[in-house]
Amino acid sequence: MSQRTTVYISIMLVAAILGIMLAVQFRVVNRSPGGISANRAEELLTDLKQINREQENLKKEIADLNYKLNQVNKGKSEAIEALRGELNKVRMSAGLVTVTGPGVEVVLDNPKNETEPGMPPGLFIIRDEDLLKVVNELWGAGAEAISINGQRIIATSEIRLAAPFININTRRVVPPYQVLAVGNPDTLVSSLELPGGLVEYLRSLGIDITVEKHDDLTIPAYAER
Repeated sequence: MSQRTTVYISIMLVAAILGIMLAVQFRVVNRSPGGISANRAEELLTDLKQINREQENLKKEIADLNYKLNQVNKGKSEAIEALRGELNKVRMSAGLVTVTGPGVEVVLDNPKNETEPGMPPGLFIIRDEDLLKVVNELWGAGAEAISINGQRIIATSEIRLAAPFININTRRVVPPYQVLAVGNPDTLVSSLELPGGLVEYLRSLGIDITVEKHDDLTIPAYAER
């Protein structure tokens, strides 16, 4: 065999081998995934929709929890305000705070001539029971706070005759007696000045009494001795 023939045979063998390699490579490329299959894409789309639904449910749950938390905080604030209001009422009833507001001023004084011909001395002098009647009438008419000559009247206050004086909260007070009451002025005055009411009764005893409305009164806190 000549050298030329040997060369041709070698070339043909190389070409054949190259052809076989190319064919195998073509099959491998065709078999390798060039993208996502339709079934796999559908599965991923389904998963994505499920994730979106779960995300929306979580958002709704978060919003619901935030609403409930706000309601709890709101209820807590309202409860605190209610307790604070009750505390203020108790403090006011106990006379622990100064009270300012509209109300009435009632001034009682002994008559200029304490005796009349044929009447025993001291008949027309203001007594502790007279002041008690005024105070009770004012409480009954809705007074929020009351004082007499600067002495705050509370549940335990004592108004007691210690002739010729009256002791209020163990302190001696003398006429004229200035009774201040914070509350609705019209209601308080109407209660005192009813026909046949307390003011008319006290005047019938000869006591000098005046009732005046005020837009702004200040009643001091109770002071322990």
